[in-house]
Amino acid sequence: MRGLRGKRVLIAGGSSGIGEATARRFLEEGARVHLGGLNPDEVAAAVDRLRHYGEVSATAADVSDEAGVQRLLQQAQEALGGIDALANNAGTAWREGFLDITPAHWDAMMAVNLRGMFLVAQAVARVLVAQGTGGSIVNMSSINGMAGEAEYTHYNASKAGILMLTRTMAVELGVHRIRVNALCPGYIETPLNAQISASLGEDFVAAYARDKIPLRRTGQPDEVAATYAFLASDDASFITGTEIVVDGGQLTAM
Repeated sequence: MRGLRGKRVLIAGGSSGIGEATARRFLEEGARVHLGGLNPDEVAAAVDRLRHYGEVSATAADVSDEAGVQRLLQQAQEALGGIDALANNAGTAWREGFLDITPAHWDAMMAVNLRGMFLVAQAVARVLVAQGTGGSIVNMSSINGMAGEAEYTHYNASKAGILMLTRTMAVELGVHRIRVNALCPGYIETPLNAQISASLGEDFVAAYARDKIPLRRTGQPDEVAATYAFLASDDASFITGTEIVVDGGQLTAM
């Protein structure tokens, strides 16, 4: 893709699944990458795997914590010499019926998925404005932010909030030549989804793909990573304030 070589890319939530695949894709495109993740051992292992593809560094940090976000941004700037693009990928999910959700569980979901998304996006946007060079921010939402799914009320609400956060950021930051978009994946084969699906039976994933996804298969992290790379590239230079769905057609099926 045009314009990714030499780009300085921060990937929040980059130590596994879609985040690690995204780091690998940017490295393959010639970008320099700094990734963040919650678990220090997982972050270190991801860096070991990714360093074969290019220049990568990392910080273990909790994106729901202001101090953690500031440490992530400081170390990213020190490692990269600035930031050109953000893949704002950190998030969590679990199944829980609406009537069973406690205020503590609601707050825990929002702390990572919405508060963390806001904190990282705002911190990076401030860096980009100060640099005066423009840039790209891509926030991770979900098709669950566009249509409701039972037993995911708090997750659905957090992902819907990310869509409006993205649109409003795009409106305010356009004057600084900062593009802001969102990704809305469907069912992607990640460690987090595998953990959730395991509790639903060994045939759940196959049945889900057959019954809900027109392409009759679940998605791969590399397919989402490619969209992250596209939105950060010069090929997407006139795209801002919108969302791209990566779901094999699931959202269109009745």
